[in-house]
Amino acid sequence: MLRPRVIPSLLVHDNGLVKTVNFKNPKYVGDPINAVKIFNEKEVDELAVFDIDATVLGKEPNYSLIERLASQSMMPLCYGGGVKTVEQAQRIFSLGIEKIALSSAVLHNPKLITEISDRVGAQSVIVVLDVKKKLLGGYEVYTHNGKKATGINPFKFVEEAQKLGAGEIIINSIDKDGQMKGYDMDLIEKIREKITLPMTVLGGAGSLQDIEKVIDKHGVIGVAAGSLFVFKGPYKAVLINYPTQIEKNKIFKINK
Repeated sequence: MLRPRVIPSLLVHDNGLVKTVNFKNPKYVGDPINAVKIFNEKEVDELAVFDIDATVLGKEPNYSLIERLASQSMMPLCYGGGVKTVEQAQRIFSLGIEKIALSSAVLHNPKLITEISDRVGAQSVIVVLDVKKKLLGGYEVYTHNGKKATGINPFKFVEEAQKLGAGEIIINSIDKDGQMKGYDMDLIEKIREKITLPMTVLGGAGSLQDIEKVIDKHGVIGVAAGSLFVFKGPYKAVLINYPTQIEKNKIFKINK
């Protein structure tokens, strides 16, 4: 039986694990390899790792770090950051990554979705859209850690990505990032209406109840979080955490 997925989202900056608020002011919270080891012990559903430097600095993906992450991970691992070509994607998959997240490159060249999907399989190709509300209403896709407006309508682009062969869509709310006040439910609903693909939402989780709210509304969906799984308590002490199976069963409304 298909179930929702609860996914820690890790941001890598200068080879360290960081957390941002509204995509700004990255705060160092630890070593990404150590975090992966802890999440292994907690038996997470899936793990997403995003290198927030690669695209901004015009760098190749950090293959050395990717290999170390993949070698330590005992769970499905999604990696994103700096991927611009089919060859780069294939190299990353050869290192043991199960899913690759594409963003800036496919916004400029949507056909790259098809090219990579044809080579490695659609189930492994994830399109990530970092989305912000517009002042006069509506939403817009941004790149380069929320610094560059693209003029792209996310609702139209997800439909195009689905047609081109994407296997999953990740919608990341820039406005909600790090706020820990709940997801953008309106954004999620509008995206869900446009596609039948598996979908993961990110940005805003401050409690397990926030995750439960998304799952109650949308059923089998990926619900990702960053701050919720690296901070604990009102003073945001750094502590890697993840819901137990009993807690997840309550969220999923499973009685056993």
